[in-house]
Amino acid sequence: METRPKIVVFTGAGVSADSGISTFRDSDGLWDKYRIEDVCTPEALIKNRNLVIDFYNTRRKEVIETTPNAAHRAIRRLEEAYDVEVITQNIDDLHERAGSSRITHLHGEIRKLRSSINENLIVPLEGWWQDPQAKAPDGSLLRPFVVFFGESVPMFDQAAKIAATADILIIVGTSLAVYPAASLVRYVRPDIPVYLVDPNQPDTTGIRNPLEHIRMRAAEGMPLLADRLLAGK
Repeated sequence: METRPKIVVFTGAGVSADSGISTFRDSDGLWDKYRIEDVCTPEALIKNRNLVIDFYNTRRKEVIETTPNAAHRAIRRLEEAYDVEVITQNIDDLHERAGSSRITHLHGEIRKLRSSINENLIVPLEGWWQDPQAKAPDGSLLRPFVVFFGESVPMFDQAAKIAATADILIIVGTSLAVYPAASLVRYVRPDIPVYLVDPNQPDTTGIRNPLEHIRMRAAEGMPLLADRLLAGK
């Protein structure tokens, strides 16, 4: 049986933005309306639990009301000819809904909750609203299954191993400014081609590989790149 070439796709907020999901770092982004310290740290959850839960309830409702865009669908389409794994910084489930088979979420999944004391005790959430007083099976208060600022990224080691297997790396819609996620580019073998799809100028100083920058939004550039790669097959 012929072995399919391996494509690893590393996605960030720009992919979800093209579905209408609010981003954090863009102009008029969420950080213009909220302070990180107030809604996205372990300390905030202790200090003002209701505010944090309400923030993520609103984000979850937004995710449920959106649909995958052309970038998500193009990434899924690559599976027609390639072995594809997606590593995403996004906490939405749009890659799943687009039909991608293998997805590693670096920063958690907003449609799930987890124990406050055991990061491995994860439960799904029906709908968008979390009761702030809901408890996990271990008796602790449930919290959003997201990696807060200041917390470790449990899936990073797995993601680094995946990146090291790439025959092609595609980076879509990320500023490459959030660590440790941005350092994944350093785990790719040095001869592997890298495609960067982003209309802006992400920090590419960590990329030592042959690089092609497609200066387009995710929903525009990713379908064109997918067409090229599939035609090459």
